This record gives sequence, C-alpha cells and structure tokens, in this order.
Amino acid sequence: MRADGKRLKNTDPMYTVAAHIMSKRTDAMNMITIDIPYEPMQEYINQKRKDGVHLSHMAILIAAYLHTAAEFPELNRFIVNKKAYARNEYAIAMVVLKGGSSHGTMSKMYFENTDTVFEVNEKINCYVEANRTAPENNGTEKMIKFLLSVPGILTVGVGLFKFLDKHGLLPKKIIDVSPFHNSMAISNLISIRTNHIYHHCYEFGTTSVFITMGNLREVPVRKGDEVVFERSMPLGIVMDERICSGSYFAMAFRKMKKYLKNPALLELPPEIVNKDEGL
Repeated sequence: MRADGKRLKNTDPMYTVAAHIMSKRTDAMNMITIDIPYEPMQEYINQKRKDGVHLSHMAILIAAYLHTAAEFPELNRFIVNKKAYARNEYAIAMVVLKGGSSHGTMSKMYFENTDTVFEVNEKINCYVEANRTAPENNGTEKMIKFLLSVPGILTVGVGLFKFLDKHGLLPKKIIDVSPFHNSMAISNLISIRTNHIYHHCYEFGTTSVFITMGNLREVPVRKGDEVVFERSMPLGIVMDERICSGSYFAMAFRKMKKYLKNPALLELPPEIVNKDEGL
C-alpha cells in the first residue's frame, strides 16, 4: 500500500479501463475556465478587515476547495501506474516568490477538509512567511540541493524516485517534501499581473487538479432583461479525467462557486463530509 493513499476497490469499470487507455496524466487532462464574481469576495475581505481579520483571496479559494472536497471526496483521488487511489491527506502545492526575487520555491501546505477559512488563512500565512524568509529550510529546496550536489546523482536519483513511486514504494519522507504529490496545486498569477493559464498536471507524482488565478476581467452576465458586465476572477482549471466523471467535476465546481459567491459559508466547517465510496 502507498504511504499517501489507499487503493480503490469499488470504482466504475469504465475508469479502470480509462487508466489503461490513457496511461499518462498528460493524456487525460481536461481544461476549463470558471469565472468567479469578484465583488462578493472583495466585499467579504473588506468587511473582515474592518473586524481586524486580514484574509486573502487565496485563503478563500483554498477554503472553498477544501469544503467542496469534503462533500465530493473523489476530487482527492489520484492515478499512479494505472491504479486509482484515495489520498489519505489534503496537501496543496503552491509557489512562493523569494523575498526581493522573481524566483520562487515550491512546496506544499497540509490542511484538513474541515478547516474554516480562518484556519486556512493562518496556515497559508505561516507557509508563505517560512518560505519567503528562510527558503533554505524548505524540504523541497534541501532535496534539490542534494540531487545537484554530486555530478550524475540527479539523473539516477530522479529515475529512482520515479521507479519507486510507480510501484508504491516511495518513502513517506520523500513524499512529504515533494511538491508533486498533492491534492491540488495552485498558482496566483494575479500576483505577477498575468492571465490565467491551463497548467499541466505533472506526470511525476499525484497531482490530479491544478488551478491558476488570473488577472481580473469583465464578463457579460444576464440579469433580468439586460446583459451587464460583471468583474470576475477567472480560474484556469486542469483536471485528470480518470479520477471521476465529468458530471461529478461539474457538480463539485458548481458547489465551489457557491462558496466563493458567499464566503461567509466558509467560516464554519462543511456541513457535509463524505467518505470516498470507492473504498
């Protein structure tokens, strides 16, 4: 058994076949843009700031995703070596720019799917502070430096990691510092003033969902008998279609959008927490 997940035993046969037909994650990537109304999030952030609580858009987005994954646990599945697994943790990978530099370091944060938006915000702040002020203490950075320390060890080491991961033998210590083994990866492209993109899900590791936040834009929305332009935050979402059905993804992201339209719902743990039926 893998250190980061349990093998699924009760899944739709179609998806078992799909994992063999689309043996690579790059074969199974579906992409979509979801426009999130910006004003509800900004109004919520402004109100909380008046109350002395400083929240970020990133915290709201991650909290909404965790609440959604609590109800739709198949989002936390992954495929390795044509086998489907349910992840036993919630780890979210994110790049943090180093202080005074355009270069970043990528690692991951650990959450519970019952975390409130305040708990998520606190964990993000601690993560950003640690990686921005002392990136040399980042486990990912230490692993990279080790792999680059001796000529030839990078090729051998990465090849060994891939082999062990494919067969479920990668040690938990390596998984813990690997940003490629995650429930979801996220990138805030607004911070570098660029548009959302469809970021690939890495072939190495277990990334099944990648979300990017892009520059704000106005989108046409029908309200009554007229069409108005609504300021929105576009999310570029890439999904591994082998982990669940398209209708399941659709229902999940509709629920996430509901949370983002009303962030106050994230102040309490999710009302519904389901277990993965595939277990």
